Amino acid sequence: MEERNECCGGDCCEEELCCDNNTPKIGQLAPEFEAEAYHEDTVKKIKLSDYKGKWVILLFYPADFTFVCPTELGDVADHYEEIKGLNAEVLSVSTDTAFVHKAWHDDSDTIKKIKFPMLADPTHDICLDYGVLIEEEGMALRGTFIIDPEGHLKTMEVHDNGIGRSSKELLRKLQAAQFVHKYGDQVCPANWEPGSDTLKPGLDLVGKI
Repeated sequence: MEERNECCGGDCCEEELCCDNNTPKIGQLAPEFEAEAYHEDTVKKIKLSDYKGKWVILLFYPADFTFVCPTELGDVADHYEEIKGLNAEVLSVSTDTAFVHKAWHDDSDTIKKIKFPMLADPTHDICLDYGVLIEEEGMALRGTFIIDPEGHLKTMEVHDNGIGRSSKELLRKLQAAQFVHKYGDQVCPANWEPGSDTLKPGLDLVGKI
């Protein structure tokens, strides 16, 4: 049985149903989901478990037909082939329906570049499970989650909706997570990029960095 997250301590705890809006924990299994997605000019059902064996980037954003969102999604679309080359898939998520995703895709030259699945979460279940739902607005915060091939959450970052994200930094974090996943006895220091020096924690390094 999937382990539920601990009480968040927020206002929801005063309600009969406590802690619906959870925050997943690093190192634990990422919450499973099944949802409709607009992908390759069709609407299909997608489950997180469909991507077992791959790295997954979950990219939550507030809404279609907005302002910062297309700049972010277009930026990720520009790097999508590089991301796929790292055995990773991108799944964008908003509380819009799959049909709104299609309408946006048809209308926007920027969104037309997107080749990754655009998940629909009109019930808010996925946003709740990942702790990014703004309940009074029915929209998601800008949340980014990197999940390893075994389904464990390795990184998460949540932004105020006025702050856009960088695909270059997302790629760097993915590459760092993959390096640590492969070489468990080494860690990546600040601003690490592939080919840069890593660190091997030990008593000989204490006070020397």
